[in-house]
Amino acid sequence: QVQLVESGGGSVQAGGSLRLSCATSGVTYSRNCMAWFRQVPGKAREGIARIYTGGTYYADSVKGRFTIYQDNAKNTLYLQMNSLKPEDTAMYYCATRPFAGAQSCAGRLVSYEYDYWGQGTRVTVSS
Repeated sequence: QVQLVESGGGSVQAGGSLRLSCATSGVTYSRNCMAWFRQVPGKAREGIARIYTGGTYYADSVKGRFTIYQDNAKNTLYLQMNSLKPEDTAMYYCATRPFAGAQSCAGRLVSYEYDYWGQGTRVTVSS
């Protein structure tokens, strides 16, 4: 049974940093795409980062500021967020889907392709 539990959200001033964690169970990283999404009320869920066998993808909105990585020994996915901006304020979710061929962990990061989700952790960035 797949379970994802996010933590690490909070309130921070613009320019600050946070590290989000996603504790996973029932997930084999070598066989699953792992991703972070975020959502603000009234807007679609935005895919911001993905990792699979070391290869990463970042949305333009976070490229150069956020880093996705995973610790296989701890079964944990991370999102290091630096140089935070007020527009980064959102609920952040980790998600996973089984690897199903070369295109399954490539290209645009869209929420409907992901099967399992955590409950989310809130990030608030004040100016």
